[in-house]
Amino acid sequence: MILLTHETRILLCVAPADFRRGIDGFVAQCQNNLALQPRDGSVIVFINRARTMIRALSYDVNGYWLMTKRLSRGKFTGWPDGQRALSSTSARELRIILRGRTWSDTHSTVTPSASLASVPRSATIIGNTP
Repeated sequence: MILLTHETRILLCVAPADFRRGIDGFVAQCQNNLALQPRDGSVIVFINRARTMIRALSYDVNGYWLMTKRLSRGKFTGWPDGQRALSSTSARELRIILRGRTWSDTHSTVTPSASLASVPRSATIIGNTP
C-alpha cells in the first residue's frame, strides 16, 4: 500500500512515456533520463502519448509499485508542459488528476467525493489493502 501525504514528493514526468515498458524500464528512465533515484520515497507519475493512461512508480519497503489508471473514455487534458522534464505536484492535485479532471482544475476548489470522505484530507491511499 502507498500512503500519500502532503509531505510525499510527487513528480509528474512532462513528456509522454512509452507504456510498453515495465517496472525495470521505468526505473531505468528515472535513473538515466531524469537523474532520479526512485527508491527515495518519491512517486513518479507518467502519461502515455495518447493521454488516456497514467502510471505511477514508487518504491516501498521491499519492492516497486507500478500503478496504472486508464480512463474509460476521454483523455487527460492540460497535462503540464514546458521546458522542464518534471513538474512537482501535491497528493491533492494528483487525486484530482486521477479522477480524470484537467490539470487546471487542480487549482480550483474541489469537494471530495463520498469515496474519499473517510480519508483525511492530508492523505491519499493508493493500492488494495489485504
